[in-house]
Amino acid sequence: MRITNILIADDEKDIRDLIKISLEENGYTVLTAQNGKEAWEIFTAQEVHLAILDVMMPVMDGFNLLRKMREQSTIPVIFLTARADEMDKVLGLGLGADDYLVKPFSIAELVARVGAQLRRNHEYLSGKEKSGVCISYGNLSIDKEKCCAFKNGEPLELGAKEYKLLLYFIEHPEKVFTKRQLYQAVWGEDYYYDDNTVMVHISRIRNRIEDDPQKPEYLKTIRGIGYKLHYTGEKQ
Repeated sequence: MRITNILIADDEKDIRDLIKISLEENGYTVLTAQNGKEAWEIFTAQEVHLAILDVMMPVMDGFNLLRKMREQSTIPVIFLTARADEMDKVLGLGLGADDYLVKPFSIAELVARVGAQLRRNHEYLSGKEKSGVCISYGNLSIDKEKCCAFKNGEPLELGAKEYKLLLYFIEHPEKVFTKRQLYQAVWGEDYYYDDNTVMVHISRIRNRIEDDPQKPEYLKTIRGIGYKLHYTGEKQ
């Protein structure tokens, strides 16, 4: 039987214990932390398949913890927060969270959402394994072995960084990424981060893959956050 490790990070012990008991009753293995720093130490030391993070925690809050986690992993992350502010939700989802629940919440709903996120992630990973070195989205496709990209079967002229950016988007469809996240993922460093560099490369990709770069069907700008790959056209 496959073991599924779930990390819970919340500074309220009663909430941690309640979630832990409920998840264990559903067959999950649960790891707990009372702040972001403890959670990060657990995350880097053990295999974690899903994380449930409180936003407001001492030492390191949920937002900063998620930023660090997304540098290494794309596991499902569900945020818990006592704040129902819409901008908090937008920020959390923009940083890479997969779901969001406002306290007080239904424990049954949380368990259901955990199951849904794990199933979705498993299906996505299974799809990647089945596709092997070739992946596609909409009318775009990439041969990872040959490092070539195509639209409607026709090769696209992309620079190395543009290819890596497009590959990253296709491997994470429908997800919103900030410019900093994209820079870290493709350039592999944060010290020299420059959002204009990302914007220029996004513009170049759009000129290659969009019929009308001013009305993109693939690479959408999420105002105030970043970009996501979301195809709205029809397959050829």
